[in-house]
Amino acid sequence: MYIPSLFKESDTATIERFVDEHPLATVVLVTDGQPHVDHIPFMRISGLSPGGVLIAHVAKANNTWKLIDQNPSAMLVFTGASAYVSPSFYPSKPITHEVVPTWNYVGVHLKGKLSYSHDHDEKKRTVDHLTRKMEATRAEPWSIDDAPASYIAAMLSGVVALSFQIETIEAKFKASQNKTRKDRQGVIDGLESNSLTAEAAAIVKQHLDR
Repeated sequence: MYIPSLFKESDTATIERFVDEHPLATVVLVTDGQPHVDHIPFMRISGLSPGGVLIAHVAKANNTWKLIDQNPSAMLVFTGASAYVSPSFYPSKPITHEVVPTWNYVGVHLKGKLSYSHDHDEKKRTVDHLTRKMEATRAEPWSIDDAPASYIAAMLSGVVALSFQIETIEAKFKASQNKTRKDRQGVIDGLESNSLTAEAAAIVKQHLDR
C-alpha cells in the first residue's frame, strides 16, 4: 500500500480501535499466483502487533478455509471512514483556487498466517467470543446460551473456526493532514454536514493537532 509519511499511522491504540469498529475484513489469499478474495468479520483476541491473533468463522461450504492447506500468502484488509472531499470545503479556495478534489479514507493491512480448526470446543469459543463482542452494547445482549444446545451444536457442525496470526501491520489514515489547519477545519465542517461522512469528519478531527 502506498503510504506517504503524512498519512502513515503508527499509534497502536488508534489502529486497534479502528479494527474493532470495522471488523468486516477483506481476506486476500494468494496461491499459485492466483488471488482468492473473501469478506469475513474478524475480531482480535490480543493486541495488534506481530504475533497477535484475530479469529473468525466461515461456513464449511466456503472454499476459503480449504485453500489454507496450500499455505497461501494471506492478508486481512480493514477499511472505512471513506469520503469524497470537495474543493469547496477549503476556505483557501476563493483565495488561491489552487485546490482539487480528493478522497479521505482509512486502510489497515495485516499480513500473516491463516489457520483453521474443526474442533467443536474451539468453534464454540470462537462463536461465543464474536457474539459477546458484537452484542456488548445492547441493553439485553443475545448469548449462544439463549438457544437450545442441540441447535447450537447443529449450527457449529456447519462452520469452521479461523485464526489469523499477524506478521506485519500497515496503516494509512488519509485525513487531510497535507492541508492547513483552516482547510482541515473546513473539511471537518463539510463532512459533518452529512451523516454518511460523519466518521470521516471524526478522523480528520482526531488528527487535527497531530
